[in-house]
Parts: sequence; C-alpha cells; structure tokens
Amino acid sequence: MKNRHAFGQLLDYLDDVPAVVLTGPRQVGKTTLAKSIVSLNKKSTHYLDLEFPEDLAKLQNPTLFLEALKSDCVILDEIHHKPEIFPVLRALIDRNRVPGRYILLGSASPKLLRDSSESLAGRVAYLRMYPFSLLEIGHKVDWKTLFVRGGFPETLLKKTDILSLRWRVNFINTYTERELPLLGLGTSNVITRKLLHLIAHAQGQLLNIENISNALGVSRPTVRKCINYMEQSYIITVLNPWFTNVKKRLVKSPKVYIADSGLYHALFGLENFQSVLLHPQIGLSWEGFVINQTQSVLPEGYNLWFFRTHEGAEADIVITKNETPIVAAEIKWSNAPTLSKGFSNVISYLKTKNNFIITPESDTYPVEVNISVTSIKSWLEFVKINL
Repeated sequence: MKNRHAFGQLLDYLDDVPAVVLTGPRQVGKTTLAKSIVSLNKKSTHYLDLEFPEDLAKLQNPTLFLEALKSDCVILDEIHHKPEIFPVLRALIDRNRVPGRYILLGSASPKLLRDSSESLAGRVAYLRMYPFSLLEIGHKVDWKTLFVRGGFPETLLKKTDILSLRWRVNFINTYTERELPLLGLGTSNVITRKLLHLIAHAQGQLLNIENISNALGVSRPTVRKCINYMEQSYIITVLNPWFTNVKKRLVKSPKVYIADSGLYHALFGLENFQSVLLHPQIGLSWEGFVINQTQSVLPEGYNLWFFRTHEGAEADIVITKNETPIVAAEIKWSNAPTLSKGFSNVISYLKTKNNFIITPESDTYPVEVNISVTSIKSWLEFVKINL
C-alpha cells in the first residue's frame, strides 16, 4: 500500500487534523489503506466496520464508547450507515482537539458529504482514493492490462480475462442494485442501469440532460439527481469546461465519462485487449482512461478541465492552478499522431507553455515549440512530479 498515492497524504493529514474522511468507490482499497497505517501510527488503533452488527452495537452509546478511546485512533468503516454520529464526533473532537483521532471511510454521497462537512467543519480533511494508476501498479502489469481491466485491485489482479470481466459485471450489478439505494438514491435500479449504459455510449461527449431524459422516459430533475449520485460515488466522471476570462464563444456543457476503463469495457462486454482494439469506441475509451488516470495523480491545488470553442478549437485536458491554465493536452489513440489545427488554436488562446499530445506508448519528442508527443506513462510522471 505504500505505493498508493493516498498513503503519504493520509499520513500527512493524520499529523495535522483530528479527522480524515477517506472516500472512494467500493473495492478500491480504502479499508486496506487505512489498516496499513496501523503499523506506522504512533497511537493505538481500533477498527469498526459499521456493516457488522457486532461493531455497530458498540456505538449504541457512541459518546461513552469513543470517549474511552480518546487517546487512540479509531477507524470507522462504512460511516454512511450511521450519519447521526457526526455531531457526536464534533463534540468529542472539541473536548480533545488533537490530530489523528478518527479515520472515516465511506463511499461518498451527497448526504455523507453534507453531514460530515456541516458537523466537522474545520476539524476534518477529505481524501479521495482512486483505482490504481499506472504509476502505482506499472511494476506489476503493463498499460494494456490496466486499460482493459481498469484499476480496481480485485479485477486487475485476476488470473484470467474472463474472471476479471465477471468481477466487473458483478460490481456494476451490485452498484446499481445495492450501492446507490444504500447511499440514498431512490430511483429504480432499472433506470440507473440504463442510465449507466447511456453514459457509456455518450463517453467523451457533451452531457445532454434532455436527450437522456427522453431516452429513459423520466424527468430531467431525476436524471440530474442520478448523475449527481453517480458522480459523487465515483462511478462516473463529469469533466467541466474551462472558460474563465476567455473572450470566445465557448462550449459550456460538461463532458461525461465512466470513471474506470474496466467498468466501461464491462458495460460493452469487452473481455480482452483484442476485443477492445476492435471496438468502434476505442478512441473514446482511451480518452476516458487518460483523463481518469490524470485525475488520480493530479497534485493538490490543481484542477482538471477540457476546453472547446464553437469555432472548433479543442483540448481534451486543461490543467489550471489559481484559475490560470498551465498545461494543455490532446489525447490520441495513435503512437504516430499529427498536430491538429484546433489544438494549436487552443494553445494560442490559453498561452500555455507546457502542451502535450498523449499516446499509448510513443517516445517523447517535440512537434512544435512548447508542444511534445509523449506516452501515457511519461505524461503521468510529468503531472505528478513537475506540477
């Protein structure tokens, strides 16, 4: 777990704030990461899984139980099952305001984020955990395996492609039938599953709520609510356009992606690299993979966007800091890409000095001043190390 980007961040937060909320989708490794901290933590550590009745029973009187552990670190897993505990945690933290008292784990939902932020404001740090990035797992698998199977530990390390696909299909079924209802979404799982398929087919396209509403036969507020829950439980990525201080006619609708390439391929029943290679949407699949990989290594304080004008200038990725664009990138499913006029126009608009065309595995070389072709691995290293 020490290879995970979140490992060092979690240690830093535990030395700084009383509580850390570690969020991320199910099966991404949150519990394993939190437990791996135990051996390094200076405090005694206690773990409670709130899906187990035995552990939940210990919190019948949470003040009494947790007050007895005020000198220790307490890990509360699946915290969204007991949201009423947040005011208790606030009171206990205020009585003994020392760093590293609580690690709270849970799949995010609007309610979880609202309850924790309202009750623990000024006392909590949020840390999102992503599926494996290529920089974390590249010593064990190549980019093709990661691209096809996605970054969830269970699916990535299966012995065969068919076992990996089976796990991902079951994950999607569990997510739509159990996870979203538990997080508070009351929409039919038939609707949410259809919506997930529609999003997969609309990968990398501008989000059109009205078209989705018409296709599903439900209201636009229902679609927005479902998308909000899917985004906040990290099953989809909504990428917003950057448009601050640019005097052009800009596209202002977001783009939407399935947040893990393995889940995207599972929705189409794609078992191995050959089947992915032959799929007509491979370019959009690759685009979503690069965007989600970039998110997973993006340093704190930086934001990820796309950029598009009505005149056709476009960048698949724009990275900003303090609202200033500093990096632009175009994503290509080719190891011998050509520079598009639209991307050149983006650079002239944004005045970015670091610009890239991201490919699967090409060498890094310049194609124009301030524009380089680079592989996905080299791109991720640039983002992690140089920003």
